[in-house]
Amino acid sequence: MEDHPVREEEDGEEDEGALAKSPLQLTTDDVYDISYVVGRELMALGSDPRVTRLQFKIVRVMEMLETLVNEGSLAVEELRMERDNLKQEVEGLRKAGVSGAQVNLGPDKMVVDLTDPNRPRFTLQELREVLQERNKLKSQLLLVQEELQCYRSGLLPPRETPGGRREKDAVVAMGNGEKEERTIMKKLFSFRSGKHT
Repeated sequence: MEDHPVREEEDGEEDEGALAKSPLQLTTDDVYDISYVVGRELMALGSDPRVTRLQFKIVRVMEMLETLVNEGSLAVEELRMERDNLKQEVEGLRKAGVSGAQVNLGPDKMVVDLTDPNRPRFTLQELREVLQERNKLKSQLLLVQEELQCYRSGLLPPRETPGGRREKDAVVAMGNGEKEERTIMKKLFSFRSGKHT
């Protein structure tokens, strides 16, 4: 440790004040004050060999405390400087934002580029509704496919349609209509693509 001037104060009020401080508020001067108080108390105990051995341990502890307080003070000072730098940076950004006429959107808002082909076009609710409808239609399709399989395999007898025909006949008639519809669809799509049939 460094040599420090010996204090002539014998009342110890100021020295005891350093011991009463919070450890986070200690400065190196406070550590020196504490070591002065402890040294004075050790001198009062006399020259017993046990006191002498204890004195060396106390000196080592005081040196470690001094080192920790120095490092803590440096860290606090670095943090203060960093805080001040950040404050200046924030102020600069605020001034630049005001002069740049940017809109403060807030945490729950976003800017959407209308020229972006990947921008969101539907709300979350609309997407949920579409997915629910798709799932409903899928389940209906599966039921109809299962029913059709049962009719084809003969597990279910064909039902009569309102026109008096059996479903089997109606399916055949519908099959012819599908062919006609497909040809109309083919014509429509071939016309759009420039092919004439």
